[in-house]
Amino acid sequence: MINKSAKIFVAGHRGLVGSAIWKNLEQRGYHNLVGRTHAELDLTDQLAVRKFFDEERPDAVVLAAAYVGGIMANSLYRADFIMQNMMMQCNVISESYAHGVKKLLFLGSTCIYPKNAPQPIKEDALLTSPLEYTNEEYALAKISGLKMCESYNLQYGTNYIAVMPTNLYGPNDNFHLENSHVMPAMMRKVYLARMIGENNWDAIRADMDKRPVNGVDGKASEEAILEVLNRYGIENNKVNLWGTGTPLREFLWSEDMADASVHVLLNVDFSDIIGIDKYSSVHFGGTADGKVDRNSSEGRGGAIPSLGEIRNCHINVGTGKEVTIKQLAELVAKAVGFTGTIAFDATKPDGTPRKLCDVEKLHSLGWTHKMEIEDGVKALFKWYTEN
Repeated sequence: MINKSAKIFVAGHRGLVGSAIWKNLEQRGYHNLVGRTHAELDLTDQLAVRKFFDEERPDAVVLAAAYVGGIMANSLYRADFIMQNMMMQCNVISESYAHGVKKLLFLGSTCIYPKNAPQPIKEDALLTSPLEYTNEEYALAKISGLKMCESYNLQYGTNYIAVMPTNLYGPNDNFHLENSHVMPAMMRKVYLARMIGENNWDAIRADMDKRPVNGVDGKASEEAILEVLNRYGIENNKVNLWGTGTPLREFLWSEDMADASVHVLLNVDFSDIIGIDKYSSVHFGGTADGKVDRNSSEGRGGAIPSLGEIRNCHINVGTGKEVTIKQLAELVAKAVGFTGTIAFDATKPDGTPRKLCDVEKLHSLGWTHKMEIEDGVKALFKWYTEN
């Protein structure tokens, strides 16, 4: 258990999950929290990250920062997705080790799994067949991150845990039309299509001022706004969505994800995941203070043949439940009060046909979700209209 006075660095504390984790930690009585915005600390800058760790010396780290987006962004910015994420992960994990961080929680994504993985997807499906092409670079970066955690544990006896959440949504979500995930993008499209249908230009302009689209904000002409929205499938009382609507997706409320993350951070050690009885003779969970001798053999689980192969130590985080994209669109339309047309463009990619988590490991570690999708969609739209 991490002491209430411990200093915890939440990387990505302004994001969807990071902000929820920060709030969850505070609610549990952890107030010695450290966060930096991207403007204050660029996690891709190795020297800046090292300086931060030199000055702050956190006891625990939550790595929730990532360069993320949906199918369109993944297709357009492939180099950015692999490089930005790899640099952030390498810098934060290596400096955590060098500075004696006692516990690290790495957040990945279930897109790490093969496109045609058996459903529901167990942790041991990792690296068993090809990835979905449209998010290959992001997936490879996240696989590398979880393998870094696993490998540091095995070589150096650290206590770094990797959790792989399913599709997330909730307060502080990203509603950008180009690089947001499916639910917030869909919700904003449906909302704006309804406002166009109602000729509610005050609401449209307020929305565009809050989140400009391709440089077009609420001060632009009606023609310019309608033109840019049309590029993203938003019309008068009509929304055009990518794909067939048939893929199945699992969705997890971000505050549930935060609760699961903090539960793992506070209550789960690497030894719990690999089986304490079988591996009790090996030292896991401790790190040296300050400078560390990287050539030390202490705690090198990976160097002890009797342990056999240790892999897939990450933890799936989800609900174990799924809906089709078409069903999601219907839930969103109902929450928004949209009675217009939702059309699907089958010439556009669907992405992975199905991606349902097996959450047996998570349940065995003492955590299950609370928010169901029907209530979550309503809660997200309430947050969106209030913010």
